[in-house]
Amino acid sequence: MRGTRGAGQLGPDGPGGVDRPGERSTGGVFPWLTNHRDALFFGVTVGLLAAGGVAFVLAARSVATGLWIAATILGLLYSTVTIGAALRRRRPSVDVIAWLALAGALLVDEPFAGAVIAVMLATGALLESRAAARARRELSLLASRAPRTARRLREQREGAGSAGDRLEEVPVAEVVIGDRLLVGSGEIVPVDGRLLESGVFDESALTGEPLPVERSAGQDVRSGVVNAGQPVAMVATATAAESTYAGVVRLVEQAQAASAPFVRVADRFAVGFVPLTLALAGGAWGLSGDAVRAVAVLVVATPCPLLLAAPIAFMSGLSRVARRGVVVKGGAALEQLAAGRALLFDKTGTLTVGRPVLIDVITADGVDADEVLRVAASLDQASAHVVAGSIVRAARERGLTLTMPRDVHEPHGLGIEGRVDGRLVRLGNAAWIVGDRPPPAWVRQARRRAELDGSLTVFVGIDDEPAGVLLMEDPVRPDAPRMIRALRAAGIDRVALVTGDRADVAETVGRLVGIDAVYADRDPGQKLAIVREEHARAPTIMVGDGVNDAPALAAAGVGVALAARGTTASAEAADVVLTVDRIDALADAILIARRARRIAFLAVGLGMGLSLAAMAVAAAGLLVPAVGAVLQEGIDVTSMLVALTALVPTRSHTAALSPAEIATARALYDQHRAVAPLVDQVRGVADALSTADGDRAAAVRSVRTLVEQLENRLLPHERAEDTELLPIVARAMGGTDPTGAFSRTHSEIAHYVSRLRRILTDLEPGEDAKADMKNVDVKDLDGKDIDARRVDAEDVVEIRRLLYGLHAILRLHNAQEEEGIFSLLPEEPAEGRP
Repeated sequence: MRGTRGAGQLGPDGPGGVDRPGERSTGGVFPWLTNHRDALFFGVTVGLLAAGGVAFVLAARSVATGLWIAATILGLLYSTVTIGAALRRRRPSVDVIAWLALAGALLVDEPFAGAVIAVMLATGALLESRAAARARRELSLLASRAPRTARRLREQREGAGSAGDRLEEVPVAEVVIGDRLLVGSGEIVPVDGRLLESGVFDESALTGEPLPVERSAGQDVRSGVVNAGQPVAMVATATAAESTYAGVVRLVEQAQAASAPFVRVADRFAVGFVPLTLALAGGAWGLSGDAVRAVAVLVVATPCPLLLAAPIAFMSGLSRVARRGVVVKGGAALEQLAAGRALLFDKTGTLTVGRPVLIDVITADGVDADEVLRVAASLDQASAHVVAGSIVRAARERGLTLTMPRDVHEPHGLGIEGRVDGRLVRLGNAAWIVGDRPPPAWVRQARRRAELDGSLTVFVGIDDEPAGVLLMEDPVRPDAPRMIRALRAAGIDRVALVTGDRADVAETVGRLVGIDAVYADRDPGQKLAIVREEHARAPTIMVGDGVNDAPALAAAGVGVALAARGTTASAEAADVVLTVDRIDALADAILIARRARRIAFLAVGLGMGLSLAAMAVAAAGLLVPAVGAVLQEGIDVTSMLVALTALVPTRSHTAALSPAEIATARALYDQHRAVAPLVDQVRGVADALSTADGDRAAAVRSVRTLVEQLENRLLPHERAEDTELLPIVARAMGGTDPTGAFSRTHSEIAHYVSRLRRILTDLEPGEDAKADMKNVDVKDLDGKDIDARRVDAEDVVEIRRLLYGLHAILRLHNAQEEEGIFSLLPEEPAEGRP
């Protein structure tokens, strides 16, 4: 089977940069013909070959000859067009062999051989056009996201009606510098401008920063960001064509224009294969004086292992990665994915979860953290703010019962307030909740932690008193570190992080997942420059999920977009799209791509070796053209069968679990999330302890309450993991004791809890001491109390040391379990997520 082109990158003249007959005429007079030209060419040639065969059997030799000659001429015309297109672009093409074979078959009166060659030519064209030729990098979605209209504020003319401004909707192209615009809640800012009032914006599309940003009056706001708060007024400082979002679109266009087209495998060998074939055919003719020998050589000089075996192997790889939730736009993209050596990641939504998650609740003295979270989440049920959803989700994960708020309203630029269970609850910034009063110690502590961790703070007030603060952050994906290790094992030499986020946050993420280099505070243009620099050194893979990533994705050797939460412009600009919300699917895709490439070259080597042997036999005069055409078909089928072995499943880096094992692991994961708040409680109790003089016994009582919860909730969960979960993981992962570290940590956690219990037991008074406790406020807790006379500073110091140590172990252990165990679970259905 002879093909005419590979599954190449879409250049300005079609896939692979080679014009096809009618390539540009999809909107012409015969759109159906141009859209189905390969199928039509195949159908006509096969029909002519078959009809000629029937005529030959019926002894209508002249009719058969005429039909076969018609098929040969059709193939000759088709290959002439494709060769001409290749010559115009100064690219080598093995199609010249097919052209010479077709012409030679006519000259030596071998019409049947010519018809078979034409059918093979048509089959190759049809199969390759169906082999997922690389999709065009369109800007359709990117352009559709751009606002088409803007709402402009105009002063009412005298006598035109009521006083105030008049709101008119105009095409965004008509906005001029100085126009006052109104941007509603959830709307995209149409042009760059300066705020006339404060607002809250989701800037993740441009910066990658997942948390909403508060902008005060007078600050600049860029086009493309989303108004995440109340409607705001702004004044335009640029036209639509000169604004930030339009610049992103232009960057994508420029990156596409600069992308070198993929050169198919056949073209790489054509430079040597075509001259070799011509020399062998010419030598056979010259030495023997028999032109039939030359034609026989040309007939068996099949480039189909190049033209078809490789695309079939890559298409098989495409099928396999699709089952993993990875859409690869064509065999060319799959080969580029296999060739990648440098991997560049955006941060937000790629290496991190991409949405704010509650990490801690810090409260005022005597205020329960769960109650603060419960009332905050109850109030946030009435808010559409992006952070509100995270707060509600966190409360539900902790099993808190929420009530519907009343009298809810959102004061502009402050936050939200309403009544929950009859109490006035406010959520917002510190200035609104704390006011002008000197901030208490817990507020200073919260601010310091947020500054160090790069967290977002949401202050909570109850009945006009500051009650607590919720700390939110965008956490690292649990599967990200394991995925990075798998990619390095698969042959990725360099991994870098390229993000528009702050340097301290980016550096933290880079350390946690094992990144070689971090580029922070980069805008889309700077990202594009970094990708080009990296690609100049090694084949590059760029992974991102936002509009800000689209230019870099288009410029990389292969762009990978995450689109599990909705299709974005990055998905349009990318070559590979992950439809599952798991970044480790990329590691599987690269492993599959590399195996498909190995099989492709194996099939090519085998097929071309057999073809060269057949060419030598034909040159010796031992093959006539008709037999050679049939033999060539056998060689093609053999090479394609080898290529199809790429469909055979192999073990991936992700462990396979049975449905029963998945159910067990999910149940324990639910328990894992339910006891997670105890980790923060350990730190909170430790922070509350003081070595200063005071009611030390009361402070230690809180430790005993905590220890009882650890003994009754945490330790049983850890034991269940030891007996039920770790055996499942050990079987799935294989190797020598893969879960030993987890089991050892379980023992260490139990050891710390036991030591805390021993200290508390030592501080419990005996019967004689109880009788002598005249000046101690005794509270009956399980029939025992803490002897205040026996609690000294050393006891408190030791308890705090154990609590902080336990907190550190629990934090690390939970992170390791989420990365090494629970990330093995398949993606949970959307309806099953909290």
